Order: sequence, then C-alpha cells, then structure tokens
Amino acid sequence: MINRQRPLRRLSLFGCALLALLVSFASRAQAPDGQAAPAAAAQSTAPAPRIGVVTMQPGEIFFERFGHDALVVADPRSGTAISYNFGYFDPGEKDFISRFVRGEMMYYLVALPLGEDLAQYRDEGRGASIQWLDLPPTQARALAAELADLARPENARYRYDYFTANCSTMVRDALDRAMEGGLQSQLAGRSRGNTYRSESIRLASPSLWMWLGFDLGMGPYGDQPLSRWQEAFVPMRLADSLRQVHNSEGRPLVQSEQELLPQRVAAEPAEHARYWWPWLLAGGGVACLILSGARRPRLIAGFALPFWLLCTLFGLLLACAWGFTAHQGTWANRNLLLLNPLCVVLLPGAWRLLRSRPPGRWFSTLLWLVTATAALALPIHWLSFQPQFNVQWIVLLLPIHASLAWTLGARRLPAGARGRTLP
Repeated sequence: MINRQRPLRRLSLFGCALLALLVSFASRAQAPDGQAAPAAAAQSTAPAPRIGVVTMQPGEIFFERFGHDALVVADPRSGTAISYNFGYFDPGEKDFISRFVRGEMMYYLVALPLGEDLAQYRDEGRGASIQWLDLPPTQARALAAELADLARPENARYRYDYFTANCSTMVRDALDRAMEGGLQSQLAGRSRGNTYRSESIRLASPSLWMWLGFDLGMGPYGDQPLSRWQEAFVPMRLADSLRQVHNSEGRPLVQSEQELLPQRVAAEPAEHARYWWPWLLAGGGVACLILSGARRPRLIAGFALPFWLLCTLFGLLLACAWGFTAHQGTWANRNLLLLNPLCVVLLPGAWRLLRSRPPGRWFSTLLWLVTATAALALPIHWLSFQPQFNVQWIVLLLPIHASLAWTLGARRLPAGARGRTLP
C-alpha cells in the first residue's frame, strides 16, 4: 500500500516552520533588539511623574521685576526633579539688540536639575515656592514627554512677547495642552479688572524710569480688561489662579505647596489706586509759573527749549514703536498728541528767544498748532470706544502746552519782543 499521510505530514511541518519564521520576523520588526515591548510594558506600569509649578518672586534688576516660573517634572522612584525653564535668552546672539527693539527677540527652553536652576535665585535673595499638581497619570506622562521634546535644541527656541509669549504664558499653555483645554476653560471667563498697563506699572513701580516707560509707551492695547487666563502673563497671578482650578476628575489641581527659598529682597508691590488729580496739580502749577513770567520771554524760552526737545525725542520713539516694531502694546498710542514730534519745528524759535531775537515768522502759528493737537487728546479720551488710560498725562502736559502758547505767541509777547531784541 502507498502511505498518503507522509507527504501531508511533511507539508504540515513545513507550514509550521514557515509560520514560526514569520512570527519571528514580525516580533523583531516591532521590537528592535527585543526591547520595545518590555519597555512599553514597563512604561505602562511605572508610576507617573510628579508635576509641579515653581514660582520665583520678583528681583531687584529691571528684567526681574515681573518674577519668573518654570515647570518641574519629578521622578517618584529616583527623586530627581528636572526644571523646564522657558526664560533663557542669549544677549550675545547675533542681532540681539536690533531684534529686541523690533519686538522679535528669541527666548528658549532649558531643562536642568531643579537645584541648579534655583541656585541663581538663592544668590539673589529671591523667594521661590512650588505647587505640586494633581494631574491624572496619562496627562502627567503626556506633559513630561512634551517638555522633554520641547527642550531639544531644534525645538527649544520661541519668539518672545512681553504679554502673550513669555516664561509664564508658556508654562500656562503647556499645562493647558496637557489638561486638554481644561485650564483655559476655567480661567478665560473670569476677570479681576486688571490690565496689561496696571500690572506692568505695579510691578515696575520700584524703578521710576521703567514704570514711566510702560505708562507712556503703551497704547489702548494695554488697557483692555484681562481675564484670569490673560493675566497669567505674571507668574504670581498664574500661581494664584492655579489654586482655584480643578483637574479633569473634579479635584483641586494644586495638591500641595512648598516653600523652596525665602524672600530676602523687597516683596512684590501691592495693588493701589492711581489718581489723576496730583498730575493736574503739577501741570497746573507749572502752567501758573509760566504765565507769571509772561514778561520775561527769555526765561520762558529757557524752559520751553528742553521741554520741546524732550517732546520731540519721546514722540519719535513712540512713533517708531508704533510704525516700525512688532510691539503690539505700543500701537496707536495717543500720547503722540501730547509728545508731538512736530515740536522739533519750535526749537529754532526757542533758541532765537534765548538769544534775544524774534522767534520767526511762523513760530506763533506752529506753536498754536502743537497746542491744538495736544488739546485733541482730551475729547478723544472721552469719546473713544477703545479707551487709553492716559488722562494723567493729558492733565499734566496740556496745561504746559497751552501756557507756553499763550506766553510765547506773537500777540502776547511784550512790545520789545516783537522787535529785534528781547529784554
């Protein structure tokens, strides 16, 4: 008899061997070196990283006035904590100054051990505290992975903006992405009435030139009421708002808080009301002094010359910031009506008055034109649908412009001033 089962058995053995070979190739393709599958299994069973937000208090140098913050990823097994700090810049970078002026400055994210990151703040006497967050494990892992990827050299740089893309808003946005929009949804509809101007002036107030620059340099953009989401451009405000947020499972987002460094320098400036009447008294007082010296045009010209020179210089700066930079906060600045670059045409007349000579044929007309332009700031302030809080500058500078026009206008000069010489 012919045995028919032997070929079938051989065929079956060949099929099993082929199947085993295919499975072997497939497993190698999916797990190179035999490590991918165990690594994935280990990742799914490993404890989730612990996420924290560390907030550094303001310092004494001008670029430290707004405070600082960073995200912290701590490994619960080893105890190591990595600080992801979005606040680094390189002043030695090519075109750094010109990019800063144009509003195109680049910052970058740096990952370093938390202790190393805190060393600088400890040396400066700046306080620091950390808020440990209660994020679900999947969100904590996703945030840790995203930060590690963003810290790679090819991803670390970002275009900086004082109000919408700084160290604090980058922390806020990274948290919001991990929470799948849950942070913004809880903060966007709430407001304490703060503005970019009020917050900037408050924090810059220890430095006179800094808060004057913010106040003079900001246009209407700086006076929009901010939601809690927007005012998180200030690290301390973000920390305060996080205390009132819940995670996706309904629990408070901030699980615990811990002080890392004590504050040894001046604390963050407190909020306080801003009054315009002291500015009115100052402007009115200067105007009265100018009017009282109407018969001494050389003396008045000695004040007018530096005043108009400052108006020209500051006006040119405001015009350039509006027309030639990406600093949105400086656009459409109505202080240009008060600090008018056209004051430059008054400088030759003031110089002639100082030398006891007539100020020139068109001096009076130009002087009243500059004053009329400054006067426009008041009705624009009252009637504008997009207000700019510059009433203090109006009541300070408008009386000065008006009193100079009244005393140095051709019709108001003493008889001797309209001749060749002045007393």
